[in-house]
Amino acid sequence: MVDRPLTRRLGSGLAALPAAGRIALLYAAARVVTTLFALASAALAPANGRHGPDPSLLDYIVGWDGAWYREIALNGYPATLPVDDAGVVQQNAWAFLPVFPSLARALAALVPGAGWGTDDVWAVADAWALTAALVALVAGYAACLGLYHLFAPAVGPARATWGVAFVAAGPLGFLFQVAYAETLFLALIVWALVALRAGRWGPLYVLVPAAAFTRPGELALALTLGAYGVWRFAHRRRRRLRGAEVGHILALGAIGTAAGFAWPLVAAVATGSGSAYFDTELAWRRGWVGAEASGFVPGEGWAQAAPIWAGLWGVPTWFLLGLAIAVAAATAAALFLPPVRALGPEARLWCASYALYLLLVLFPQSSVIRLLLPLAPLAVLPAALPRAGRIAALCAGLAAQFWWIHAMYGWGNTFYLVP
Repeated sequence: MVDRPLTRRLGSGLAALPAAGRIALLYAAARVVTTLFALASAALAPANGRHGPDPSLLDYIVGWDGAWYREIALNGYPATLPVDDAGVVQQNAWAFLPVFPSLARALAALVPGAGWGTDDVWAVADAWALTAALVALVAGYAACLGLYHLFAPAVGPARATWGVAFVAAGPLGFLFQVAYAETLFLALIVWALVALRAGRWGPLYVLVPAAAFTRPGELALALTLGAYGVWRFAHRRRRRLRGAEVGHILALGAIGTAAGFAWPLVAAVATGSGSAYFDTELAWRRGWVGAEASGFVPGEGWAQAAPIWAGLWGVPTWFLLGLAIAVAAATAAALFLPPVRALGPEARLWCASYALYLLLVLFPQSSVIRLLLPLAPLAVLPAALPRAGRIAALCAGLAAQFWWIHAMYGWGNTFYLVP
């Protein structure tokens, strides 16, 4: 009898907090849980794991892509593409965009011993690892707060808070604490959607190009803007479309498209190779399919990957292709469910555009799970479940989070365990 009133008072106290404070408390709790999961994974890490036995949290923070971002922060991008004896381009830093590592490096320069011009490379490397985690952490909070503002008008404050919990404490929760650009990209995208829905055009002129140089995938935002313009035109009788809005939509769509294609041009100019960026991206795919990865055809990655995964899992290739089609169909259908429809056209068009982007450019490997984070607006769906369903979904997400951390960082000792 005492517990129930106490729980009610606690819930009422949280509800009375401003949204920023409520989301901050939830986010902090999620980060504590994730840290405990990471420590447990480190304690259980096998000797033949990616980081060996008893790795530190710092090992996890700069693991995998984090090491590439740190390389960029320390040494910049190569002026000459690395190649093997046959002249084939190898993996290199041009696959990674500059905003995240540069921002973390600027903050690292404030750490004693890691300032600009220092000769102590290890001091800079350690300082960068900490500031990179800090950037991811702060950006993650910004993303969660933005998601709350995206969800609340659709499902109300209580369920919006649940929606944020599913993202902050979900299977990909560790990305909020490691040297990856995912949370920064998510924050830029979510606040761009919030601004678009509110008709605040000014911030979009910063958010759109910033996203383009943070992570691949910003072209989906340019597509979203174009589709949004078409949607507004089709509904102009119900919601007046002013000339100034048309100008902003066209300008931002053009900026987003140009910015989305700018990095390959930068890589080409810097290295003297017109195909530098695409050759670099194909270097990762070549590890899976060999010499077949000699060019880029939209959508072919799924057909190339299906027989490989079928062999790994011992299932027919047609089964995996059918599963991929079913997942794509389910995602499309989810966009028409009432909770998602309530988000408005901006979030729905983003999810559709980003899903299309993944279908066209992605080579599905283990990192496909990580690349689903920008679909975070769909977390409004489990938030609309009854209370028991929400609790079950949260517990499942937490369990999946520990599995993902330990599989990708504790083990991570084979080509199909890459975050």
